[in-house]
Amino acid sequence: MTGTISVIMIFSIPIIAIVLGHFQSQTKLKHKMLKDELELERLKHDNYVIETQKMRLELEQMKLIDANDKKESV
Repeated sequence: MTGTISVIMIFSIPIIAIVLGHFQSQTKLKHKMLKDELELERLKHDNYVIETQKMRLELEQMKLIDANDKKESV
């Protein structure tokens, strides 16, 4: 009986180490994935801001052109 218990304890240590190593590697992968997702969201936001500014400038340019056209027609 004690032999069986000692064999189980001897083999359980490496199995626990393997399982814990697996969980640790999964946690590292999740951390890296979250970091990448945050970077992607930051890039999306920067792109949105740039596109919005570009559209605002184009709108202002269209207003100026329209105002010039009205002055010329008068």
